[in-house]
Amino acid sequence: MSGKRLTAEQVRLYMSSRTQGRTQVQASAKVGISERSGRRIDGAGTRVTEPKERHWRTRKDPFAEVWDSDIVPLLEQQPRLDATTLFEDLQERYPQRFGNGKKRTFQRRVKAWKALHGPDKEVMFRQVQEPGRQGFSDFTELKDITVTIAGEVLAHRLYHFRLPFSGWSHVSVVLGGESFSALAEGLQAALWRLGGAPLEHRTDSLSAAFKNLSQDARADLTERYDALCRHYGMTATRNNRGVSHENGAVESPHGHLKRRMAQALLLRASSDFPTLEDYRQWLDALVGRFNRRCADALAIERAQLQALPARRTTDYSEQVVSVTTSSTIEVKRVLYSVPARLIGERLRLHIFDDRIEGYLGATPAVSLTRVYSVKHERARCIDYRHLIATLVRKPQAFRYSQLRDDLLPNATYRAIWQYLDAHLEARAACKAIVGILALAARAECEQALGEYLRGCIEAGRLPSLHELEQRFDPAQRGEAEAFLPSGVQHPLSAYDALLPSQRPAMEVC
Repeated sequence: MSGKRLTAEQVRLYMSSRTQGRTQVQASAKVGISERSGRRIDGAGTRVTEPKERHWRTRKDPFAEVWDSDIVPLLEQQPRLDATTLFEDLQERYPQRFGNGKKRTFQRRVKAWKALHGPDKEVMFRQVQEPGRQGFSDFTELKDITVTIAGEVLAHRLYHFRLPFSGWSHVSVVLGGESFSALAEGLQAALWRLGGAPLEHRTDSLSAAFKNLSQDARADLTERYDALCRHYGMTATRNNRGVSHENGAVESPHGHLKRRMAQALLLRASSDFPTLEDYRQWLDALVGRFNRRCADALAIERAQLQALPARRTTDYSEQVVSVTTSSTIEVKRVLYSVPARLIGERLRLHIFDDRIEGYLGATPAVSLTRVYSVKHERARCIDYRHLIATLVRKPQAFRYSQLRDDLLPNATYRAIWQYLDAHLEARAACKAIVGILALAARAECEQALGEYLRGCIEAGRLPSLHELEQRFDPAQRGEAEAFLPSGVQHPLSAYDALLPSQRPAMEVC
């Protein structure tokens, strides 16, 4: 081809094509040269020479005057300075001299200098994965995936346990932060499902779990974590702080896991789940599907795992609290209500990631759904069922109670209260809402009752409490029906037989 030098490779390919029987035109087209060049090769009149390697510049170096005096000293003092920062600094010191068109040339110069004279870079030492030797734990956030439960966004993260040899994984939903209870609960669930324990359990520094803790609290957390690992015969190890690639056997699979989740949600055509338990089951099934792909390697690894102990160990934190006269307790900046019968008692709490179990001595006394404060602000978790018996005896306490808005279970009941308060006299409104809440608790019909009342209000009708009780409380309805007549009405003439017949008058003595 005109203007281009023939290379030895082109000549070799041309001659090979000719040897295979192709014509001069065909061989030239295959190699990408002209027919004239093909004739020259066939005539052995072409002497192919490779271009000489060039060691000189074809244009003047624009940074020759400033490189050794300005740039090299800065790179020697601070090797982490990047080329863009240095170039912008150079433009500030020498205005109008170095245009943006020279930036790419400067970046290549800096890159070459660092490769020849800069400090050594971090070396990644690929590890040999032995079956049953290590298990990795880590937490990950779903930044690009939104999951909703009955239309409400679920704020959560995932706990991820992985065996690097086989690739077997276990994933659980974590509603709070990177706490010891979340780690212990997720790890034990993974080990018991796996049926054994590796020799070593490795995590990152769990900085979120240690954040804002006192020195004593950190020591206690470390001691509990070490005790957890000892219970399963595992050696507890952590990677160096800030060096995430040391935990790469689980850090890298985070991305694969979240990509599979995103794709599975697209295939499902919805990221909304009826309940939290439904979401957990869906996630468990998803992880189970790609665990089945590593069944052969897992069979090899299971043979090398340690046997599990006879029972699980503690996977919760403890706190002792007193129940106030308001029938509440405070746990980690969240105010919870408890049954009023526990007022004045001291409860020992077992605090899990998703629940709180309260014990009076050794006897279970109450179980609460755990709530987390947002941005370290105080929060409340009030269940009207705990307080309604007392409130029925003094319904007027409802209006100015500090817990009034929290006693209403959802937006539907808050709308009902606003309607009652606007259309009834103050005392009657309080009595009505307390009676409605008492009925919802007694008949366990909170949702159905709320929807029925909302429909009645939208229709401009407010049913009486008696009417609601007859409709939703089976006990009340059965008691009322016991007084209703039943069967066939007998004719009145049938009762004549019951009348006494005439008797002779009694003699007076």
